[in-house]
Amino acid sequence: MADKNKDFEELFGKSDDDRTKKMKTVPKSKPQQPEKAAAPAKKSGNGGSEVKNGFSGGMLYFLFVISVSVILACLAWAAATDVLGFKSSDTVAQITLDKDSFTYKEVEVKDDDGNTKTKKVHYADMSYVADKLKEQGIIKYKWLFKLFGAVYNADEKIDPGTYELKAVYDYKALVKKMTSGSGAMVTKKITFPEGYTMRQIFKKLDSEGVCDYDELMDAATNATFNYSFLEGTEKGDPTRLEGFLFPDTYEFYEGMPAATAINKLLEGFHYKMTAEMLEWQQESGYTMREIITIASMIEKEAATDTERYTIASVIYNRLNKDWALQIDSTTLYEYPDHEGAPTAEMLSKDSPYNTRISKGLPPSPICSPGIVSIKAALRPDSTSYMYYALNTETGSHEFFTSADAFNAFVATQKYD
Repeated sequence: MADKNKDFEELFGKSDDDRTKKMKTVPKSKPQQPEKAAAPAKKSGNGGSEVKNGFSGGMLYFLFVISVSVILACLAWAAATDVLGFKSSDTVAQITLDKDSFTYKEVEVKDDDGNTKTKKVHYADMSYVADKLKEQGIIKYKWLFKLFGAVYNADEKIDPGTYELKAVYDYKALVKKMTSGSGAMVTKKITFPEGYTMRQIFKKLDSEGVCDYDELMDAATNATFNYSFLEGTEKGDPTRLEGFLFPDTYEFYEGMPAATAINKLLEGFHYKMTAEMLEWQQESGYTMREIITIASMIEKEAATDTERYTIASVIYNRLNKDWALQIDSTTLYEYPDHEGAPTAEMLSKDSPYNTRISKGLPPSPICSPGIVSIKAALRPDSTSYMYYALNTETGSHEFFTSADAFNAFVATQKYD
Protein backbone atom coordinates (compact mmCIF):
# COMPACT_ATOMS: atom_id res chain seq x y z
CA MET A 1 0.00 0.00 0.00
CA ALA A 2 2.87 2.29 0.79
CA ASP A 3 4.33 1.50 -2.60
CA LYS A 4 1.09 2.49 -4.29
CA ASN A 5 0.97 5.79 -2.47
CA LYS A 6 4.53 6.50 -3.49
CA ASP A 7 3.72 5.76 -7.10
CA PHE A 8 0.66 7.99 -6.90
CA GLU A 9 2.73 10.86 -5.49
CA GLU A 10 5.32 10.50 -8.25
CA LEU A 11 2.62 10.71 -10.89
CA PHE A 12 0.32 13.35 -9.41
CA GLY A 13 2.25 15.03 -6.65
CA LYS A 14 1.65 15.00 -2.92
CA SER A 15 -1.73 15.37 -1.34
CA ASP A 16 -3.06 18.69 -0.05
CA ASP A 17 -2.57 17.59 3.60
CA ASP A 18 1.06 16.79 3.00
CA ARG A 19 1.62 20.13 1.27
CA THR A 20 -0.09 21.97 4.09
CA LYS A 21 2.07 20.26 6.63
CA LYS A 22 5.17 21.13 4.73
CA MET A 23 4.17 24.78 4.41
CA LYS A 24 3.72 24.99 8.15
CA THR A 25 7.32 23.90 8.72
CA VAL A 26 8.72 26.71 6.49
CA PRO A 27 9.78 29.96 8.21
CA LYS A 28 7.49 33.00 7.69
CA SER A 29 10.24 35.28 6.39
CA LYS A 30 11.11 33.12 3.42
CA PRO A 31 7.65 32.23 2.02
CA GLN A 32 7.01 35.99 1.30
CA GLN A 33 9.24 35.94 -1.76
CA PRO A 34 7.21 33.34 -3.70
CA GLU A 35 4.04 35.34 -2.96
CA LYS A 36 5.61 38.50 -4.34
CA ALA A 37 6.81 36.56 -7.37
CA ALA A 38 3.19 35.79 -8.14
CA ALA A 39 2.56 39.47 -9.00
CA PRO A 40 4.29 39.26 -12.39
CA ALA A 41 1.99 36.39 -13.24
CA LYS A 42 -0.94 38.75 -12.87
CA LYS A 43 0.79 41.41 -14.95
CA SER A 44 1.47 38.77 -17.60
CA GLY A 45 -2.28 38.28 -17.90
CA ASN A 46 -2.83 42.04 -18.74
CA GLY A 47 -0.07 41.96 -21.40
CA GLY A 48 -1.83 39.13 -23.22
CA SER A 49 -4.90 41.27 -23.50
CA GLU A 50 -2.87 44.14 -24.95
CA VAL A 51 -1.22 41.81 -27.44
CA LYS A 52 -4.63 40.54 -28.43
CA ASN A 53 -5.89 44.09 -28.92
CA GLY A 54 -2.79 45.01 -30.91
CA PHE A 55 -3.20 41.95 -33.10
CA SER A 56 -6.85 42.87 -33.78
CA GLY A 57 -5.89 46.43 -34.68
CA GLY A 58 -3.17 45.19 -37.01
CA MET A 59 -5.57 42.88 -38.74
CA LEU A 60 -8.07 45.70 -39.23
CA TYR A 61 -5.37 47.94 -40.72
CA PHE A 62 -4.20 45.10 -42.94
CA LEU A 63 -7.74 44.49 -44.14
CA PHE A 64 -8.17 48.22 -44.76
CA VAL A 65 -5.00 48.38 -46.84
CA ILE A 66 -6.02 45.29 -48.78
CA SER A 67 -9.51 46.72 -49.39
CA VAL A 68 -8.16 50.06 -50.61
CA SER A 69 -5.65 48.25 -52.83
CA VAL A 70 -8.38 46.11 -54.33
CA ILE A 71 -10.55 49.16 -54.96
CA LEU A 72 -7.66 51.03 -56.54
CA ALA A 73 -6.76 47.99 -58.60
CA CYS A 74 -10.35 47.72 -59.80
CA LEU A 75 -10.39 51.40 -60.72
CA ALA A 76 -7.03 51.07 -62.45
CA TRP A 77 -8.28 48.05 -64.37
CA ALA A 78 -11.48 49.84 -65.32
CA ALA A 79 -9.44 52.80 -66.57
CA ALA A 80 -7.05 50.47 -68.39
CA THR A 81 -9.89 48.67 -70.13
CA ASP A 82 -11.15 52.02 -71.41
CA VAL A 83 -7.72 53.24 -72.53
CA LEU A 84 -6.72 49.93 -74.10
CA GLY A 85 -10.11 49.06 -75.54
CA PHE A 86 -10.56 45.90 -73.45
CA LYS A 87 -14.32 46.36 -73.41
CA SER A 88 -17.01 43.82 -74.04
CA SER A 89 -19.24 46.46 -75.62
CA ASP A 90 -19.94 46.05 -79.33
CA THR A 91 -21.10 49.66 -79.67
CA VAL A 92 -20.59 51.22 -83.11
CA ALA A 93 -21.52 54.86 -83.63
CA GLN A 94 -21.07 57.71 -86.06
CA ILE A 95 -19.37 60.74 -84.54
CA THR A 96 -19.47 64.08 -86.32
CA LEU A 97 -16.82 66.63 -85.39
CA ASP A 98 -18.05 69.93 -86.73
CA LYS A 99 -15.34 72.10 -88.26
CA ASP A 100 -16.70 75.09 -86.35
CA SER A 101 -15.65 73.42 -83.09
CA PHE A 102 -11.98 73.60 -84.09
CA THR A 103 -9.58 76.47 -83.49
CA TYR A 104 -7.80 77.69 -86.60
CA LYS A 105 -4.40 79.36 -86.89
CA GLU A 106 -2.22 80.46 -89.77
CA VAL A 107 1.36 79.25 -89.93
CA GLU A 108 4.13 79.68 -92.46
CA VAL A 109 5.18 76.57 -94.40
CA LYS A 110 7.22 75.84 -97.50
CA ASP A 111 5.63 74.48 -100.67
CA ASP A 112 7.10 71.92 -103.07
CA ASP A 113 9.28 74.58 -104.69
CA GLY A 114 10.70 75.81 -101.39
CA ASN A 115 8.61 78.97 -101.34
CA THR A 116 7.21 80.15 -98.02
CA LYS A 117 3.45 80.51 -97.84
CA THR A 118 0.75 80.77 -95.23
CA LYS A 119 -1.19 77.64 -94.30
CA LYS A 120 -4.25 77.32 -92.10
CA VAL A 121 -3.98 74.62 -89.41
CA HIS A 122 -6.61 73.51 -86.91
CA TYR A 123 -6.71 72.25 -83.33
CA ALA A 124 -9.47 70.10 -81.87
CA ASP A 125 -11.36 71.03 -78.70
CA MET A 126 -10.67 67.88 -76.67
CA SER A 127 -13.53 68.53 -74.26
CA TYR A 128 -15.90 68.67 -77.23
CA VAL A 129 -14.41 65.48 -78.70
CA ALA A 130 -14.59 63.65 -75.35
CA ASP A 131 -18.23 64.69 -74.90
CA LYS A 132 -19.10 63.33 -78.35
CA LEU A 133 -17.37 60.02 -77.66
CA LYS A 134 -18.95 59.67 -74.22
CA GLU A 135 -22.45 60.47 -75.50
CA GLN A 136 -22.23 57.65 -78.06
CA GLY A 137 -20.79 55.12 -75.62
CA ILE A 138 -17.38 54.90 -77.29
CA ILE A 139 -15.47 55.84 -74.10
CA LYS A 140 -16.38 55.71 -70.39
CA TYR A 141 -14.13 58.32 -68.83
CA LYS A 142 -13.96 61.76 -70.41
CA TRP A 143 -11.29 63.01 -68.02
CA LEU A 144 -9.05 60.08 -68.86
CA PHE A 145 -9.43 60.58 -72.60
CA LYS A 146 -8.60 64.28 -72.24
CA LEU A 147 -5.54 63.38 -70.18
CA PHE A 148 -4.43 60.95 -72.85
CA GLY A 149 -5.10 63.57 -75.52
CA ALA A 150 -2.90 66.10 -73.74
CA VAL A 151 0.00 63.63 -73.55
CA TYR A 152 -0.49 62.39 -77.13
CA ASN A 153 -1.04 65.88 -78.67
CA ALA A 154 -4.32 64.59 -80.04
CA ASP A 155 -5.68 68.10 -80.61
CA GLU A 156 -3.15 68.53 -83.43
CA LYS A 157 -4.00 65.20 -85.06
CA ILE A 158 -7.80 65.03 -85.02
CA ASP A 159 -9.60 66.42 -88.08
CA PRO A 160 -13.17 67.59 -88.66
CA GLY A 161 -15.48 65.07 -90.26
CA THR A 162 -17.86 62.20 -89.65
CA TYR A 163 -16.36 58.94 -88.40
CA GLU A 164 -17.69 55.45 -87.71
CA LEU A 165 -16.06 54.39 -84.45
CA LYS A 166 -16.20 51.29 -82.22
CA ALA A 167 -16.03 51.06 -78.46
CA VAL A 168 -13.39 48.32 -78.73
CA TYR A 169 -10.87 50.80 -80.16
CA ASP A 170 -8.18 51.88 -77.73
CA TYR A 171 -7.54 55.59 -77.21
CA LYS A 172 -4.61 55.71 -79.62
CA ALA A 173 -6.65 53.98 -82.31
CA LEU A 174 -9.54 56.38 -81.73
CA VAL A 175 -7.29 59.37 -82.37
CA LYS A 176 -5.87 57.76 -85.50
CA LYS A 177 -9.35 56.93 -86.76
CA MET A 178 -10.44 60.56 -86.34
CA THR A 179 -8.08 61.84 -89.01
CA SER A 180 -8.68 62.70 -92.64
CA GLY A 181 -8.36 59.73 -94.94
CA SER A 182 -8.70 57.07 -92.26
CA GLY A 183 -10.79 54.01 -92.96
CA ALA A 184 -13.25 55.13 -90.29
CA MET A 185 -14.14 58.35 -92.06
CA VAL A 186 -17.66 58.31 -93.48
CA THR A 187 -17.74 59.25 -97.17
CA LYS A 188 -20.46 60.99 -99.11
CA LYS A 189 -21.32 60.76 -102.80
CA ILE A 190 -21.37 64.01 -104.76
CA THR A 191 -22.38 64.34 -108.40
CA PHE A 192 -21.05 67.11 -110.64
CA PRO A 193 -23.13 67.71 -113.77
CA GLU A 194 -21.56 68.11 -117.17
CA GLY A 195 -20.92 71.76 -117.92
CA TYR A 196 -20.00 72.76 -114.36
CA THR A 197 -17.16 75.25 -114.12
CA MET A 198 -14.26 74.78 -111.74
CA ARG A 199 -15.71 77.47 -109.45
CA GLN A 200 -19.07 75.70 -109.35
CA ILE A 201 -17.36 72.43 -108.49
CA PHE A 202 -15.36 74.06 -105.69
CA LYS A 203 -18.42 75.78 -104.27
CA LYS A 204 -20.28 72.47 -104.17
CA LEU A 205 -17.38 70.78 -102.38
CA ASP A 206 -17.38 73.64 -99.87
CA SER A 207 -21.15 73.50 -99.28
CA GLU A 208 -20.95 69.72 -98.74
CA GLY A 209 -18.29 70.21 -96.07
CA VAL A 210 -15.55 68.45 -98.03
CA CYS A 211 -13.09 71.32 -98.51
CA ASP A 212 -12.87 75.04 -98.00
CA TYR A 213 -13.39 77.00 -101.24
CA ASP A 214 -10.33 79.22 -100.73
CA GLU A 215 -8.15 76.19 -100.01
CA LEU A 216 -9.37 74.56 -103.21
CA MET A 217 -8.55 77.66 -105.23
CA ASP A 218 -5.11 77.82 -103.62
CA ALA A 219 -4.45 74.16 -104.45
CA ALA A 220 -5.64 74.65 -108.03
CA THR A 221 -3.21 77.55 -108.32
CA ASN A 222 -0.14 76.18 -106.56
CA ALA A 223 -0.31 72.41 -105.97
CA THR A 224 1.58 69.91 -108.11
CA PHE A 225 -0.48 67.43 -110.15
CA ASN A 226 1.45 64.93 -112.24
CA TYR A 227 -0.65 64.29 -115.34
CA SER A 228 0.55 64.45 -118.91
CA PHE A 229 -2.58 66.30 -120.04
CA LEU A 230 -1.53 69.22 -117.81
CA GLU A 231 1.81 69.62 -119.57
CA GLY A 232 2.32 73.17 -120.73
CA THR A 233 0.27 74.66 -117.90
CA GLU A 234 1.98 76.69 -115.21
CA LYS A 235 1.36 77.19 -111.53
CA GLY A 236 -0.01 80.54 -110.47
CA ASP A 237 -3.22 80.38 -112.50
CA PRO A 238 -6.13 78.28 -111.22
CA THR A 239 -7.69 78.09 -114.70
CA ARG A 240 -4.92 75.64 -115.64
CA LEU A 241 -7.26 72.94 -114.27
CA GLU A 242 -10.45 74.21 -115.90
CA GLY A 243 -12.04 71.54 -118.07
CA PHE A 244 -10.02 68.67 -116.59
CA LEU A 245 -12.15 68.17 -113.47
CA PHE A 246 -14.22 65.42 -114.98
CA PRO A 247 -17.98 65.62 -114.29
CA ASP A 248 -19.10 62.42 -112.58
CA THR A 249 -20.17 60.99 -109.21
CA TYR A 250 -17.40 60.68 -106.63
CA GLU A 251 -17.03 59.73 -102.99
CA PHE A 252 -15.46 62.30 -100.69
CA TYR A 253 -15.04 62.58 -96.95
CA GLU A 254 -15.46 65.70 -94.88
CA GLY A 255 -12.31 67.65 -94.20
CA MET A 256 -10.51 66.13 -97.17
CA PRO A 257 -7.29 67.95 -98.14
CA ALA A 258 -8.02 70.27 -101.05
CA ALA A 259 -5.31 68.84 -103.31
CA THR A 260 -6.59 65.30 -102.65
CA ALA A 261 -10.15 66.24 -103.60
CA ILE A 262 -8.97 67.95 -106.80
CA ASN A 263 -6.77 64.99 -107.68
CA LYS A 264 -9.80 62.69 -107.46
CA LEU A 265 -11.52 64.63 -110.28
CA LEU A 266 -8.32 64.86 -112.34
CA GLU A 267 -7.92 61.12 -111.94
CA GLY A 268 -11.46 60.72 -113.24
CA PHE A 269 -10.46 62.55 -116.41
CA HIS A 270 -7.29 60.47 -116.71
CA TYR A 271 -9.17 57.17 -116.64
CA LYS A 272 -11.82 58.35 -119.11
CA MET A 273 -9.20 59.05 -121.77
CA THR A 274 -8.81 55.81 -123.71
CA ALA A 275 -5.77 54.94 -125.80
CA GLU A 276 -7.88 55.47 -128.92
CA MET A 277 -8.94 58.94 -127.80
CA LEU A 278 -5.31 59.87 -127.09
CA GLU A 279 -4.43 58.75 -130.64
CA TRP A 280 -7.23 60.93 -132.04
CA GLN A 281 -5.89 63.89 -130.10
CA GLN A 282 -2.39 63.40 -131.49
CA GLU A 283 -3.76 63.05 -135.03
CA SER A 284 -5.82 66.26 -134.68
CA GLY A 285 -2.81 68.54 -134.43
CA TYR A 286 -4.32 70.21 -131.37
CA THR A 287 -3.05 69.93 -127.81
CA MET A 288 -5.18 68.18 -125.22
CA ARG A 289 -5.91 71.53 -123.61
CA GLU A 290 -7.15 72.92 -126.94
CA ILE A 291 -9.32 69.84 -127.52
CA ILE A 292 -10.87 70.25 -124.08
CA THR A 293 -11.42 73.96 -124.74
CA ILE A 294 -13.37 73.08 -127.90
CA ALA A 295 -15.24 70.33 -126.03
CA SER A 296 -16.21 72.81 -123.28
CA MET A 297 -17.77 75.13 -125.84
CA ILE A 298 -19.66 72.22 -127.37
CA GLU A 299 -20.87 71.29 -123.87
CA LYS A 300 -22.23 74.77 -123.25
CA GLU A 301 -23.80 75.16 -126.71
CA ALA A 302 -25.32 71.78 -127.55
CA ALA A 303 -28.90 70.88 -126.71
CA THR A 304 -28.71 67.18 -127.68
CA ASP A 305 -25.96 64.58 -127.99
CA THR A 306 -26.44 64.12 -131.73
CA GLU A 307 -25.89 67.79 -132.56
CA ARG A 308 -22.63 67.99 -130.58
CA TYR A 309 -20.69 66.54 -133.52
CA THR A 310 -22.25 69.05 -135.92
CA ILE A 311 -21.52 72.01 -133.63
CA ALA A 312 -17.95 70.72 -133.43
CA SER A 313 -17.74 70.86 -137.22
CA VAL A 314 -18.85 74.50 -137.22
CA ILE A 315 -16.17 75.42 -134.69
CA TYR A 316 -13.42 73.74 -136.70
CA ASN A 317 -14.69 75.24 -139.97
CA ARG A 318 -14.52 78.75 -138.50
CA LEU A 319 -11.09 78.14 -136.96
CA ASN A 320 -9.78 76.88 -140.30
CA LYS A 321 -11.00 80.07 -142.00
CA ASP A 322 -9.68 82.26 -139.18
CA TRP A 323 -13.16 83.54 -138.38
CA ALA A 324 -14.21 84.68 -134.96
CA LEU A 325 -16.12 81.88 -133.27
CA GLN A 326 -18.81 84.26 -131.95
CA ILE A 327 -19.85 81.86 -129.19
CA ASP A 328 -21.47 83.83 -126.38
CA SER A 329 -20.80 81.12 -123.79
CA THR A 330 -17.15 82.11 -123.80
CA THR A 331 -18.06 85.69 -122.96
CA LEU A 332 -20.27 84.61 -120.06
CA TYR A 333 -17.40 82.61 -118.54
CA GLU A 334 -15.98 85.84 -117.15
CA TYR A 335 -19.31 86.65 -115.49
CA PRO A 336 -20.09 83.57 -113.35
CA ASP A 337 -22.88 85.28 -111.41
CA HIS A 338 -24.67 86.64 -114.48
CA GLU A 339 -27.85 84.94 -115.63
CA GLY A 340 -29.29 85.07 -119.13
CA ALA A 341 -27.77 86.29 -122.38
CA PRO A 342 -24.70 88.53 -122.35
CA THR A 343 -25.31 92.25 -122.28
CA ALA A 344 -24.19 94.66 -125.00
CA GLU A 345 -21.47 95.92 -122.66
CA MET A 346 -20.14 92.39 -122.18
CA LEU A 347 -20.10 91.76 -125.93
CA SER A 348 -18.17 94.96 -126.57
CA LYS A 349 -15.48 94.27 -123.98
CA ASP A 350 -12.02 93.69 -125.37
CA SER A 351 -11.27 90.30 -123.82
CA PRO A 352 -9.75 87.06 -125.16
CA TYR A 353 -12.87 85.32 -123.84
CA ASN A 354 -15.09 87.55 -125.97
CA THR A 355 -15.12 85.46 -129.16
CA ARG A 356 -17.45 87.94 -130.82
CA ILE A 357 -14.32 90.06 -131.24
CA SER A 358 -11.30 87.85 -130.57
CA LYS A 359 -10.34 85.22 -133.09
CA GLY A 360 -9.17 81.74 -132.22
CA LEU A 361 -9.84 79.79 -129.08
CA PRO A 362 -10.39 81.39 -125.68
CA PRO A 363 -7.44 81.18 -123.22
CA SER A 364 -8.88 78.17 -121.38
CA PRO A 365 -11.77 75.73 -121.33
CA ILE A 366 -14.96 77.34 -120.03
CA CYS A 367 -16.37 74.32 -118.18
CA SER A 368 -15.91 70.60 -117.58
CA PRO A 369 -17.21 68.79 -120.68
CA GLY A 370 -18.73 65.33 -120.64
CA ILE A 371 -17.34 62.38 -122.54
CA VAL A 372 -19.66 62.87 -125.56
CA SER A 373 -18.55 66.46 -126.04
CA ILE A 374 -14.90 65.38 -125.78
CA LYS A 375 -15.45 62.71 -128.42
CA ALA A 376 -17.22 65.26 -130.65
CA ALA A 377 -14.20 67.57 -130.34
CA LEU A 378 -11.93 64.67 -131.31
CA ARG A 379 -14.12 63.30 -134.10
CA PRO A 380 -16.33 66.12 -135.48
CA ASP A 381 -18.74 65.64 -138.36
CA SER A 382 -17.46 66.66 -141.77
CA THR A 383 -19.73 69.51 -142.92
CA SER A 384 -19.71 72.89 -144.65
CA TYR A 385 -21.75 74.59 -141.94
CA MET A 386 -20.47 77.93 -140.71
CA TYR A 387 -23.41 79.01 -138.57
CA TYR A 388 -25.98 77.59 -136.18
CA ALA A 389 -28.88 79.05 -134.22
CA LEU A 390 -31.31 77.76 -131.63
CA ASN A 391 -34.77 76.81 -132.80
CA THR A 392 -36.91 77.99 -129.86
CA GLU A 393 -39.79 75.77 -130.90
CA THR A 394 -37.86 72.46 -131.00
CA GLY A 395 -35.15 73.30 -128.46
CA SER A 396 -32.42 72.10 -130.84
CA HIS A 397 -30.16 73.95 -133.27
CA GLU A 398 -30.46 74.68 -136.98
CA PHE A 399 -27.30 74.81 -139.12
CA PHE A 400 -26.44 77.04 -142.08
CA THR A 401 -23.72 77.47 -144.65
CA SER A 402 -24.40 81.15 -145.42
CA ALA A 403 -24.88 84.29 -143.39
CA ASP A 404 -28.06 85.19 -145.29
CA ALA A 405 -29.78 81.92 -144.43
CA PHE A 406 -28.61 82.25 -140.82
CA ASN A 407 -29.88 85.83 -140.44
CA ALA A 408 -33.19 85.00 -142.10
CA PHE A 409 -33.82 82.21 -139.61
CA VAL A 410 -32.78 84.28 -136.60
CA ALA A 411 -35.29 86.92 -137.62
CA THR A 412 -38.06 84.40 -137.12
CA GLN A 413 -37.06 83.55 -133.56
CA LYS A 414 -37.84 85.29 -130.33
CA TYR A 415 -34.80 85.04 -128.09
CA ASP A 416 -34.78 86.37 -124.55
